[in-house]
Amino acid sequence: MKAVTIKKIKDELSDKSASELMDICLHLSKFKKENKELLTYLLFESHDEESYILSVKERIDFLFEDINIKSFFYIRKSARKILTLTKKYIRYSKKKETEAELLIYYCKKLKDFSPSIRQSSRLLNVYQTQLKMIKKAVGTLHEDLQYDYKIEIEDLEIYS
Repeated sequence: MKAVTIKKIKDELSDKSASELMDICLHLSKFKKENKELLTYLLFESHDEESYILSVKERIDFLFEDINIKSFFYIRKSARKILTLTKKYIRYSKKKETEAELLIYYCKKLKDFSPSIRQSSRLLNVYQTQLKMIKKAVGTLHEDLQYDYKIEIEDLEIYS
């Protein structure tokens, strides 16, 4: 089966009643964990972005504490997994402030991680790439917010 365009889906959804839309959403949530997580964000967390960011940061903290530090292979693998999860949470929000905030937090955790990521060129590359992503996200924000974030970015750049 080939998926139709977003426009066709939008047109079809506009013809549905409220109860039919609810059934479609519930049916969609049963198929993939990501669909259920996105619906959870949209229905319960999107109205309070600050608490959403805090909950994601707590999740990042927990995952960083669980990293196996026996070798850089495991550290690298875990760091990539945490980054993938962080980016998924950023996609749910679609807000550049959230993206900047969470990526800065991820980089701070990576920078403060022991053993130092300076011993692994691959981890340093991940760090540098995320700094570029942060700068790109911050560049689209209001000037006052840009100034606040640029101070944090400068602190992260000193490390690299």
